[in-house]
Amino acid sequence: MLKLQDIMTRDVTVVASDMTLRRALELFAQRHITGAPVLEGKKVVGVVSATDLLTFVATVSEETEDAESSAQRTEEWDELSEEDARELPEIDEEDEAAGSYFTELWSAPGPDAESQLREGPLGAHDVLEEHTVEEVMTREVCKLSPDDSVTAAADYMRRANVHRILVLKGRELRGIVTTMDITRAVADHKLSARTYVFNNST
Repeated sequence: MLKLQDIMTRDVTVVASDMTLRRALELFAQRHITGAPVLEGKKVVGVVSATDLLTFVATVSEETEDAESSAQRTEEWDELSEEDARELPEIDEEDEAAGSYFTELWSAPGPDAESQLREGPLGAHDVLEEHTVEEVMTREVCKLSPDDSVTAAADYMRRANVHRILVLKGRELRGIVTTMDITRAVADHKLSARTYVFNNST
């Protein structure tokens, strides 16, 4: 049985809960990773991903746009006379679907995600500098032990809809297993069942 300790990455990139989102994104870009465990001292307190960072910025940007748009409408309305106001059509204020800003701004996120954030509208890069990992991280950690099987990890990932599992021995972080690690194990035929044939003839 192939175990997680046989395929896990032992040199794990970690981030601190008080690290700025900007520094975390830069670290992801440097290490070519899409997520990392969050530690306070030696204790694992969560996991943060590039998706968490992008979603946070998109949400903050949407709220900023809505506030600015609302303030502008109020200012314009104050300038209208009551007679002019009666002639205005009803304003449809139905919000766009949540995440539409994210879809338009990062329709094809990739290795240049950091530069997209830096150059994006509404000072996205500044937003990353002003907030910390603790604000966006996922606190519920998906974890298994080094002795758990790779098939158990794959099933866990499927049920939890996650791309990485932390490998812990007690409370100590020993490694991390991603969907890519499992894909490599399958491609290398490490999960193939062996069949032994015994010749009983004398």
